[in-house]
Amino acid sequence: MTGMDARFLGIADLTETPPVAVVVDVMRAFTVAAWAFAQGAEKIVLAGSLDEALALKARHPGWLALKDGPPAPGFDAVNSPALLRSVDLGGRTVVQKTTAGTVGALAVKEAPLALCAGFVVAGATAQLLRTHGSDRVAFVVTGEDGQADEDLACAQYIARRVTETGVDAAEFLRRAAGSRAAAELAEGVRQGVHPDDVALCLEVDRFPFAMVAGLEGSLMVLRPLAMPSPTGGDPA
Repeated sequence: MTGMDARFLGIADLTETPPVAVVVDVMRAFTVAAWAFAQGAEKIVLAGSLDEALALKARHPGWLALKDGPPAPGFDAVNSPALLRSVDLGGRTVVQKTTAGTVGALAVKEAPLALCAGFVVAGATAQLLRTHGSDRVAFVVTGEDGQADEDLACAQYIARRVTETGVDAAEFLRRAAGSRAAAELAEGVRQGVHPDDVALCLEVDRFPFAMVAGLEGSLMVLRPLAMPSPTGGDPA
């Protein structure tokens, strides 16, 4: 694949449904989602509100509800990859509601192909875009009204990896590590945080799957899609 028209947009900039959307939330929604799948979750339902998340759980008592911020009644977990990595989610459905990531995914729910991503699934996401032959991709930078540098850095890194070989992650990770979100997590400004969260959000290619979101009935559902190990890791 020689070229790709990549646009980097905030949620509010989405004036039309893109043919392909990659919704990026590094700290922490889609790092958490990837960890949930790694811990055995079958699918993740992306809720539009806290009330909707609780209502879904009430209708499906076996489902597990997860939110941003501190623990709250009715919710089983918080949006922390480090706190989730010791939870057995084998076969479970997780309902996730976060401040930015889930909002971004719901904003592109009509897109023919919608992916959710962070650094932990960057390579698999780029590989899926390459396999799909996506020549026009909207990267949705969810944090800080489209200005979050950790999300923009990750989006730009994925876009580069679609068309280039041997892309060095170091500069992109440096930007993410220096972002406001990373500082707020490290300093405990945000609640529901584990000291390992930032480091876990900055692991490149931790997991060998992409995460595909799509409507199933009235629900926006995220599922993992395993990608075969590429020879050399990137396009030739």
